[in-house]
Amino acid sequence: MRSPIRTRPWTRPRRPARTLAATALAVALAATACSGDGKAAGGTGGEKPGTASAAAPTGGSGAGAQRLSWHGCDAPSTAQGGTGKAPEPLADGTRWECSTLKVPLDYAKPSGPTIDLALIRAKARKGASRAGSLVFNFGGPGGSGVATLPGFAGDYEALRARYDLVSFDPRGVGASAGVRCLGDKEIDASNAVDATPDDDDELKAALAANKAYVDACRKNSGKVLGHVDTTSAARDLDVLRQALGDEKLHYFGISYGTELGGVYAHLFPKRVGHAVLDAVVDPTQDPLQGDLNQAKGFQRALEDYMRDCAENVTGCPVGGGPEEGTKRITALLKKIDSAPLPTRDGRKLTQDQAVNGIASALYSKETWQYLTRGLQEAMSLGSGNYLQLLSDSLSGRDRDGHYSNLQAANRAITCADARQRYDANDVQAWLARFRAASPVFGESSAWSLLNCAGWPVEGRWKTPEVRAAGSAPILVVGNTGDPATPYEGAERMARELGEGVGVEVTYKGEGHGAYNSGNGCMTRTVNAYLLDSKVPENGKTCS
Repeated sequence: MRSPIRTRPWTRPRRPARTLAATALAVALAATACSGDGKAAGGTGGEKPGTASAAAPTGGSGAGAQRLSWHGCDAPSTAQGGTGKAPEPLADGTRWECSTLKVPLDYAKPSGPTIDLALIRAKARKGASRAGSLVFNFGGPGGSGVATLPGFAGDYEALRARYDLVSFDPRGVGASAGVRCLGDKEIDASNAVDATPDDDDELKAALAANKAYVDACRKNSGKVLGHVDTTSAARDLDVLRQALGDEKLHYFGISYGTELGGVYAHLFPKRVGHAVLDAVVDPTQDPLQGDLNQAKGFQRALEDYMRDCAENVTGCPVGGGPEEGTKRITALLKKIDSAPLPTRDGRKLTQDQAVNGIASALYSKETWQYLTRGLQEAMSLGSGNYLQLLSDSLSGRDRDGHYSNLQAANRAITCADARQRYDANDVQAWLARFRAASPVFGESSAWSLLNCAGWPVEGRWKTPEVRAAGSAPILVVGNTGDPATPYEGAERMARELGEGVGVEVTYKGEGHGAYNSGNGCMTRTVNAYLLDSKVPENGKTCS
């Protein structure tokens, strides 16, 4: 698949804990319906926890002393995934404010070139007993916080009782020195190449497409590719903390944002205030292990969907449940592999895009209905409009055919982080195990291991280091039905953060993320922690 399954935009179609392409998806579908110890074996190049410098200065000017100049926000750009409209004021009339933060391109050269990070905020309510700023990262990697936060701020309105709500475009993303690779038409052409090759000719074409993508990234963004890693982004968070005037970082990380938050806690454990990690990335797994387990997670979520569909939907396209449904879907994918399905805009729905479309609908139980319609359309009518739109929402493509830089940033950040590089022989050696883990998602997941092959910069770690001895308690929230970040990762993150630091809370539900699930127990638990500093008992469960 075009973007690795490990780094599918870990987001969702309704609330930010589940998709960054949410707004585009909702509009498009509506239209369709109408017509530690820092050892080298870990992650940070031997850097010991708590020894990182205090957010290195920029250009000798002292980043921590920056005064942010806030102003009204323009409409987010296409690269940010914008819809062409400036963010609307909140229900109480509070207007969004935007700014930029200057940080070093390379923290090893603090007096060298700098880049600007795009910021957005909504101030705490008037009269609030303000605790500081709550900084959000909604995942990806590659999602624009500037474009995402306004669309979903209603979900976090209660938190404005104590906090300014703040988000940002991480380095390499959107308006923050955004990585550029292929153009829109080139991406469409690349996506049309069979990403799950069945013979030598298809393998050659897939490898050539991958090389073309890597070459384009090198040509168009070579100066920043070596500096979009998560460790540098974590340092940026500390510069932002200082510029916001906060002694401690208050943080809400979702999906990939949990990895970023864990790395920050490792580097700056004494500077963690309140931190929530929701939809947790497993910090103990390398890319191959992560891809394999994520394939299992999506298969598990798909089977939950199929049970629900069989019980509650008349004319359910997956028949009597998971066993029959898996056979029907794999047969459909095999058919699409041989003959891609037509769509209204003239593109053909490929097998890989159909898999992405199915995955996209699993990020939230609210979007299962679109998966039902997509499968019905594909199986009964032989067309792929719904699945194509679902796939587009995951890849950052809008209805006019323009792409955000989500895919490019996604790959650049992943490859800047992970040291491992896999080739076709590796994929073929593991392919049977991936298929066994998931008859639907395994093959695409396995071939996505090639995405960092030939990448022009080396990765920083085998797995990220998140040990954070001395940190304040961090809430680690796992969802038993999470497809993209399987539930087991929450337990491992809590353990790796360290005793007395990681506090695990479990939500027995469906979808990617828990806080925005609508579960009252989960909302009350997180709000009590953030607003009243009430740390729940480790192991608490909401259902």
